[in-house]
Amino acid sequence: MAHEPATTEIAIIGGGFGGIGAAIRLRQAGFNELIIFERAAELGGVWRDNSYPGCACDVPSHLYSLSFAPNPNWSHSFSRQPEIWDYLRRVACEFGVLPHVRLGHEVLGAVWDDGRQRWQIETSRGPYEARFLVVASGALSEPAIPAIPGLECFAGANFHSARWDHSYDLAGRRVAVIGTGASAIQFIPAIQPSVERLLVFQRTPPWIVPRVERSISLAERRLFARFPLLQRLQRAWIYAVRELLVAAFRRPWLMRWTLQRAAERYLERSVPDPELRTKLTPRYAMGCKRILASNDYLPAIQQPNVELITERIVAVTARGPVTADGVEHAVDAIIFGTGFKVTTQPIAGRIRGRDGRTLAETWGVSPQAHLGTTVAGFPNMFFLQGPNTGLGHTSVLYMIERQIEHMVRALRHMRQRGATAIEPRPEAQAAFVAAVDRAMKGTVWTAGGCQSWYLDGSGRNSTIWPGYSWQFARRLRRFDPAEYVWS
Repeated sequence: MAHEPATTEIAIIGGGFGGIGAAIRLRQAGFNELIIFERAAELGGVWRDNSYPGCACDVPSHLYSLSFAPNPNWSHSFSRQPEIWDYLRRVACEFGVLPHVRLGHEVLGAVWDDGRQRWQIETSRGPYEARFLVVASGALSEPAIPAIPGLECFAGANFHSARWDHSYDLAGRRVAVIGTGASAIQFIPAIQPSVERLLVFQRTPPWIVPRVERSISLAERRLFARFPLLQRLQRAWIYAVRELLVAAFRRPWLMRWTLQRAAERYLERSVPDPELRTKLTPRYAMGCKRILASNDYLPAIQQPNVELITERIVAVTARGPVTADGVEHAVDAIIFGTGFKVTTQPIAGRIRGRDGRTLAETWGVSPQAHLGTTVAGFPNMFFLQGPNTGLGHTSVLYMIERQIEHMVRALRHMRQRGATAIEPRPEAQAAFVAAVDRAMKGTVWTAGGCQSWYLDGSGRNSTIWPGYSWQFARRLRRFDPAEYVWS
């Protein structure tokens, strides 16, 4: 016998920064009937899942936090994973979010019922019904592991950096690392001293800049705690400085003569071996892929027990990876630092709109949304970290907060006019996407000469916002009812 679905006004998928932030702001706006569905046993999102050695944020601590919940006690200018995870759980507790959380509830499907004007949600713990659906599952929630022939035959341990196997002792082992992205350049220096042999398989070298990092003294922390305005000023200063970088992203020639030159000099100073330096030198414009910051990756890659391999992996045997030159590399473990499914998020295949099609089917190979937040054909759905809301220069939390504020404005407007459903007009959505694509032309993201995870299956950059983050904020601040269909 089927169970009657439990009901709520707002269902939030995901218990990371987006889900927790949305719940707090919605409650502050008077929307108290809400549930956060979290598939894991604890809150935390990407900062719960990514517990690999050396994991830290590449955005300064005072900027990488919710604006309404400052933390004066960051211990470093760039926070480590345990601190960020603790911060998230503490904020959820202090702002009264925990009673609204349903842990161990994976959303298996959500279908819009046009007759009832409700979302019918199926979770791993039973059915629910909600008036609004907030998708806050995050852009970096599903690890991407390349389909390498024979991987299932490998006799050793293998895992992704976002699913780190802490029970496996790497000490004295021969380890292969596949990928040299943002996670890999953090855990490679962390594990290098303890392993016997470290083989780093690099497909494309990243642009690396030094990380200007320091400990935050106890005196500074006490000062921030006593005078919160000082921390807000520090945050504003960091934000302003980072916004200046956008000019270089929008003009490849400026990037080439500023940040790229600095990165080239850093590489030259750090790697005296010309052959190795050539392998580590990117052949694309800086910013085309994610720019990485590290002080210890280049030193680690030059240690005697490390080998950088640039030959393409064509297969994996029981003993290890086989490269295109026919060499079999025998290892005890393979660690994937190969990123996430950003433009093909699995949650999109579980959400069905008015016409019965899934969000994935509606999008095809190129995700599109109005203001990166709402999608035509999917009433009462708000997608945090949706298409074209990613950033290459500053904190994505800034974008998430602007989306949450926009969502609250929409819900308040609905209350005022007594509407039951809202969705963007197709023409409004198309106009926004066209404006984004026009702004993207000529930037390093489209004219930088690389293939990056920013690009979707059509070759379109559906990940990055192609301008200043304050421009995004200004656009979302204007809530225009004419851009939406009301019912």
